[in-house]
Amino acid sequence: MKRLLLSMLTTASLATASPVAAADNGASADLQKLFNEDWELFLEQHPLSATFYGDHRYNDKLPHVSEEANRNRKDITEASIRRLDAIDREALSAVEQVNYDIFRRLKENQIKEFEFRVYLMPITNRSGFHVAFPQLPDRVPLNTVTDYENYVARLNGFKSYAREHIEVMTTGIAEGYVLPRIVLKGFESTIEPHIVEDPTHSLLYKPFKNFPDRVTVPDRQRLSEAGAMAIKNSVVPGYRLFLKFMRSEYLPAARLEIGASYLPAGREFYEHRVHRYTTLPLAAEEIHDIGRAEVDRIRGEMEEIIAEVGFEGSFSGFVEFLRTDDRFYVDTPEDLMRRVAYVLKKMDGELPGLFKTLPRMPYGIKPVPEYIAPKTTTAYYNRPAGDGTKAGLYYVNTYDLQSRPTYEIEALSLHEAVPGHHLQIAIQQELDGIPEFRRFTGFTVFVEGWALYSERLGLEAGFYEDPYSNFGRLTYEMWRACRLVVDTGMHYLGWSRQQAIDFMVDNTALTKHNITTEVDRYISWPGQALAYKMGELKIRELRSMAQEQLGARFDVREFHDVVLGSGAVPLDILEANVNRWVSNSD
Repeated sequence: MKRLLLSMLTTASLATASPVAAADNGASADLQKLFNEDWELFLEQHPLSATFYGDHRYNDKLPHVSEEANRNRKDITEASIRRLDAIDREALSAVEQVNYDIFRRLKENQIKEFEFRVYLMPITNRSGFHVAFPQLPDRVPLNTVTDYENYVARLNGFKSYAREHIEVMTTGIAEGYVLPRIVLKGFESTIEPHIVEDPTHSLLYKPFKNFPDRVTVPDRQRLSEAGAMAIKNSVVPGYRLFLKFMRSEYLPAARLEIGASYLPAGREFYEHRVHRYTTLPLAAEEIHDIGRAEVDRIRGEMEEIIAEVGFEGSFSGFVEFLRTDDRFYVDTPEDLMRRVAYVLKKMDGELPGLFKTLPRMPYGIKPVPEYIAPKTTTAYYNRPAGDGTKAGLYYVNTYDLQSRPTYEIEALSLHEAVPGHHLQIAIQQELDGIPEFRRFTGFTVFVEGWALYSERLGLEAGFYEDPYSNFGRLTYEMWRACRLVVDTGMHYLGWSRQQAIDFMVDNTALTKHNITTEVDRYISWPGQALAYKMGELKIRELRSMAQEQLGARFDVREFHDVVLGSGAVPLDILEANVNRWVSNSD
């Protein structure tokens, strides 16, 4: 089937280059046809993504991740680029040219990722198939008998899914594409909880404990038995195989060096990652210098707050005070969740003053699942289902409450939920008139840059009245500035892990547990951490330009409409959008 699809795509590529197509001036139709067919292929190749995006044709399937499947994806991507090359860009409208350019950039990034063999390292210290799969009940429809049968089919497919991951990671060992050993410390905690003797104790059995009313009693019994058997015969054996592989083969082969520059063609790979995650033509050294300048600027603002609260002592002494004083920590997970909920409900009421367009889709908050909480970050966000059946979810880490200070709650929540990730992603998914690939995909530098910009918006909405909370905002901004320094430092400039940890300990008020887990995240995910600060700097730069040019005519609600109205675009396209708006407003 895969080869047939590739053949269809290649044939279509030749057709778009034909003289008839050119004579008919069908560039627009050809482009839309390419987008539609490429998206169809993407959904078939990525059935989990298809489900999450609201297409339910593949709800019983898991993706293939084998070497052959990845080669096939590369072939399909190259064929799409050939089809794009055959379309006369100059014959397209301005909007279509933007779609054309974004599509090309996404596809070229995918080809680069294939060429650098990134798929041979399909997990990080905090993510991967083994971490995501137990969250399936929260991310798939479970309303009908068919939904449950599809869910059971995916449970039955897990063992093969795990084997394919083991196969590509084995190839990675042979070719030198392996994670650093240091970030794998404690990896068992993400696998062992799913190796259960009683299938009903599995997190994946949860849907069988609470059926919707429309599922009859006989069907409930049948589906519960099928689910238990699938967990027993596929899920648990799959996790056992993966645990054995990680212990006996992968961990012994893991590299001692932490930097991406030690991978095959590692420096070129990291340079690609810098360009991919920032969408800017900057060198790693330039990013490093920008980070150091931002660290110095933010440090000055932090020192002002230390003076404001009357603390007598050094910066490090103040940070140690924040890390150890009981007034900044809660006693129970429930208390932490209540405080988060209060902040977000307060921000909900302020949104109309900042935004003309608000999403229809709501969001919720949940604690981070226990099996990944020790290894993951302070919080994260999952997008809503593309068909509107599941809300966005903001996950709050309630593990180790002495690592979750209350002075971080406002900045963190505004980043992950509103006006950060949920607002931006939900608006993007609800946009009309753009291709499907732009509704559901995009560029990290925009997504994370917007979320960091959103933390600062709290100042305009009446947040951070407590100087300690404002210090928390600054330490979050400092955290992202430090990322520019330590990510480039470790992956390109030869820094050690301890150097990175020490730099962040010296410059942020993050707890040491959070700093360590964050540094390990940067080690296992080269370049991604650069997106946040570089994106936020560009958005702030464009806002300052617009305010200066428009003066009293500047309307922040209009500006945010322009920024969010095209989805997650590269920074050069964002700049063009804002410049056009400013020019038209003169």
